[in-house]
Amino acid sequence: MTIQSIQSIASDIKNNISKIIIGKDDTINFILTAIIAGGHVLLEDVPGTGKTMLAKSLAKSIDGEFNRIQFTPDLLPSDITGLNIFNQENRSFEFIPGPVFANILLADEINRATPRTQSSLLECMEEKQVTVDGNTRTLDTPFLVIATQNPIETAGTFNLPEAQLDRFMMQLSMGLPSKEEELLIMERFINDNPLASINPVCSKDDIFIMGETAKSVFVHPVIRQYIADIVIATRNDKSISSGVSPRGTLALLKSSQVYAAICGRDFVTPDDVKKLAIPVLAHRIISYTNMAKNSNKAALIQSVLDIVAAPTEDWSKTQ
Repeated sequence: MTIQSIQSIASDIKNNISKIIIGKDDTINFILTAIIAGGHVLLEDVPGTGKTMLAKSLAKSIDGEFNRIQFTPDLLPSDITGLNIFNQENRSFEFIPGPVFANILLADEINRATPRTQSSLLECMEEKQVTVDGNTRTLDTPFLVIATQNPIETAGTFNLPEAQLDRFMMQLSMGLPSKEEELLIMERFINDNPLASINPVCSKDDIFIMGETAKSVFVHPVIRQYIADIVIATRNDKSISSGVSPRGTLALLKSSQVYAAICGRDFVTPDDVKKLAIPVLAHRIISYTNMAKNSNKAALIQSVLDIVAAPTEDWSKTQ
């Protein structure tokens, strides 16, 4: 597969999703980047902004399996991963797979489950596998977790631990539509649900191949230095008690490669890094106030970007 093929397929997927989701081009680009790069996405938004519709339309566009879990305080880890049940007829234990065995998993209101249940996703997200009663089973490829949480209603919720936050490649917010977009939504949904007419534009195998091809996107040493400078700056910033981890460094590198590829380029630019820095890095830092909202964390990353000098060399060619 070529870079041009990646751009073409990504464009088809975006056009397909845009039949359902209106005016969220950046969000769609970021989620496409995450699934191709093998990452996961945390969507923090008020109810009714189209998070479920976005996940379903992406799954249908890549001909992948979609599952949804409604997280509640009484949800158990086995409700996510699956469990072994004794089969009386066969006189043996039989594994019943949980909803995590899918390509697109919507973890709705993930912060309503207990930390014990939340932690059952850690192995799934990082290792792309599930271990139940000592038996490890590999998840299908691609595997994307889209987790949602409501930033307004906090009663009965549990904060996501830092270890889990760090496993999300990006944290995004769809935001509310403008008046023009609101009118388009009403026009599009007034007679029918257009989700029913969505057809696949590629296969889930194409997503895997796109991810493998994107690894060949050239990242000039000065761009790598730029990424490292940004990460180190978060660790040295006096307003930040805990900066970006090495996992965050690699997430910014890999997502920049994929983002460049879906833009039709075989090399990464400083603008790619800047575009992705906030969604990829902001949720990974801990402010000294500790209660800082995501907007404040985004401002901290933006201040780092303002300070760290971007490279001016020709980053499109090898040395």
